[in-house]
Amino acid sequence: MSRLIDREKALSLRKEGKSYSQIKSILKIPKSTLSGWLHDLPLTNEQINLLRGSNSEIKIEKFRETMRHKRIAKLEKILKERKKILPLSQRELFLCGLFLYLGEGSKSERSKLSITNTDPDIIEFTLLWFTKILKIPRKKIRIDLQLYQDMNASEKTNFWSKKLNMPTKQFNKPYIKSTSGKRINHKGSFGQGTCAISFYNVNIKDKVMMSLRGIMTHYLS
Repeated sequence: MSRLIDREKALSLRKEGKSYSQIKSILKIPKSTLSGWLHDLPLTNEQINLLRGSNSEIKIEKFRETMRHKRIAKLEKILKERKKILPLSQRELFLCGLFLYLGEGSKSERSKLSITNTDPDIIEFTLLWFTKILKIPRKKIRIDLQLYQDMNASEKTNFWSKKLNMPTKQFNKPYIKSTSGKRINHKGSFGQGTCAISFYNVNIKDKVMMSLRGIMTHYLS
């Protein structure tokens, strides 16, 4: 918990225009840790110019910004190479969904097929996998949201309804956590709450779980 609080403080200080050195001095946190927390939250040119540090500190911030742009360019280049692997076949999409389920899916309940995540794109892909690959009827799917007490439940339900193109009548009553949503990071990873997309069918659940067991047994035995 203390680490989460430190991270929130670091993000807040960064948004105020503080350098890595200043944040390190205030919070007593190593720069290597700050780098992991703040690498996607650069200072603006105006904030850099307002730094009260030495020339070297400003140069370091500008260097970090240059390296960030280089990394973005590198990632964009990799993204453009997606045509080498796309489009995926039905079999490949089935396997993609299986390994998503291995990491994020519900394993305990006998007939419940469910994936939970805070990332809207992952939930949207899950819906595609359910309907296009597993052939689950959209009208049979249920949506559950887990929200913080300071979130607007109606607003979040409407967000997910629009994102998934699913009517709100297929949403169960949201579960409201008694804690605050202020632990949201600067990317908004938890900004829309946690969403679970579910369907109940023993045969389909068995197909998913046995397919995963077969793969794991083949490669790990």
